[in-house]
Amino acid sequence: SVAAAGFSSGEVKRYGRDLRTKPKLSAVHQGYWDRLLIGPATPPPLHAWRCFLLRCFGARIAAGCHIYSDARIWAPWNLHMAAQACLGPRVICYSMAPIHLGERVVVSQGGHLCTGSHDYTSATFPLFARPITIGADAWICTEAFVGPGVQIGEGAVIGARAVAMRSQPAWMVCAGNPARPLKPRLHPRGIHTPASAS
Repeated sequence: SVAAAGFSSGEVKRYGRDLRTKPKLSAVHQGYWDRLLIGPATPPPLHAWRCFLLRCFGARIAAGCHIYSDARIWAPWNLHMAAQACLGPRVICYSMAPIHLGERVVVSQGGHLCTGSHDYTSATFPLFARPITIGADAWICTEAFVGPGVQIGEGAVIGARAVAMRSQPAWMVCAGNPARPLKPRLHPRGIHTPASAS
């Protein structure tokens, strides 16, 4: 029932059928499982152990990924991490919809990847969810926010505390609220990129 999923009776009346977009039935589905299983009880170096536990809950995590102990993943079955991707300390993955991280993506401390929101134009204020995709070699800096349905291009940098509510181009440094491209980013391995040629 929706009550078992942690919704109040008022929320049930207000949101009705739209609550089905949120997984139900247990604290595991509420995002509390991560605090119980990979939280402070696991020392910082145990990235492989935390990746193993997340895979047990359906996450698709490639080799060499780093996930810090106080990162929070709402629905691990919607988390996809390519090789050597990293979720830093205090990162929040509100994964109502899939979150895809490309190879070597870094989400720094306090970053927030939020796939869910509410339709404020509707009288019933329904929940909705859209996937987030972050391309290889991108960097989501400290406490940046990435909203539902956003695609971050390969190699892009989303500056500290930026708010990316729209997709951002590849190999560009983006910052601000709302986030916007500011300047090209050179490839860290010296490979030619479209942005560096512009």
